[in-house]
Amino acid sequence: MSVTVENNIADREIVTSRLFDAPRELVFAAWTDPKRITHWWGPRGFSTTTHEMSMTPGGVWRFTMHGPDGHDYKNKIIFSEVVKPERLVYRHAGEEEHEDVRFHVMVTFEVQGDKTLLTMRSLFATAEERNEVVTKYGALEGAKQTLERLAEHLEEK
Repeated sequence: MSVTVENNIADREIVTSRLFDAPRELVFAAWTDPKRITHWWGPRGFSTTTHEMSMTPGGVWRFTMHGPDGHDYKNKIIFSEVVKPERLVYRHAGEEEHEDVRFHVMVTFEVQGDKTLLTMRSLFATAEERNEVVTKYGALEGAKQTLERLAEHLEEK
């Protein structure tokens, strides 16, 4: 007898991928070094200030994204997995635990010859929460621009 289990999460997930013309170790380092991530994290027009970054399971990355309109967005990421140079798993929250924007993320760094395929999967508790982040914060375009900025940063190295 065959058993089929379906876990349809597509309506709660945002998946962003990009192939980088750089070795996996370099892409992973750009993502995990507080001195490097400041140069590319966030959509175009944003800058990022890192207040704390501990790249260990249970470690925290606290940062503020400064929007082009002058608004500051405080963020906190809590890492549950850091597997160098393969994978990062974390929970994203606002600076305060009660804030609305909370989701889980898995970032994988896959070797593709001399290039790296980065895939970022963001999973929200509900489809409504996912849709709000897409419409209110422009998450799809923001993710695309952030990875474009990472590619530009890697080209400089």
